Amino acid sequence: MLELLGNRQQELLKLLLKNKGGLTLEELSEYLKITRNAVRQHIAALENNGIVTEGVTRPSRGRPEQLYVLTDEGKEFFPRNYSWFAQLMVESIAQESGIAGLRERLGTMGEGVAQQLLSQNSGLKTREQKVEKLSEVMEQLGYNTRSFAVNSDALTIEADNCIFHNLAMKNPEICQFDLALLSTFTDSTVNHEECMAKGGNVCRFKFKAKDE
Repeated sequence: MLELLGNRQQELLKLLLKNKGGLTLEELSEYLKITRNAVRQHIAALENNGIVTEGVTRPSRGRPEQLYVLTDEGKEFFPRNYSWFAQLMVESIAQESGIAGLRERLGTMGEGVAQQLLSQNSGLKTREQKVEKLSEVMEQLGYNTRSFAVNSDALTIEADNCIFHNLAMKNPEICQFDLALLSTFTDSTVNHEECMAKGGNVCRFKFKAKDE
């Protein structure tokens, strides 16, 4: 993600990553060899995007000096190999408990996340409301989703991006997490009609009442 920014802003973020306590406009100006006003403009743009924020003030002989720091979102601009760690965890569970045990563990995890979401959205009553909310949550997580109904009753969520794609390609059991989450949150039977990890163009989930 860092490459999406200009060279100066990349350098600025790297300085703040290295100096986690924060730096002043003057210090950034000195490090970057640009004017204080130019630094201020870069800081303003990065603040507007939630990447940098004001930290504490540092006492000085005159007015206290304002320090600027990376936000949590800003730190995510730097590479973090979560997928490698996730792959190690999945392989460890599979070796310890077998594929059936892995599926069971992933299902339990999905159900747990669903229960947390339900406690945060207690006002949702109908299956339609829950599917719509779930589509919103998945969109925020990066699934790039849309929800719709076919023939007024077959509620469906389609995702153009699987956030576990590489992991699911190696371990198709990963889909059990999604299915358990979707089923528990919506109190539905979920049919995984199409899956990107199995060569599909999208991940399509169809929701039906459990008694249908």
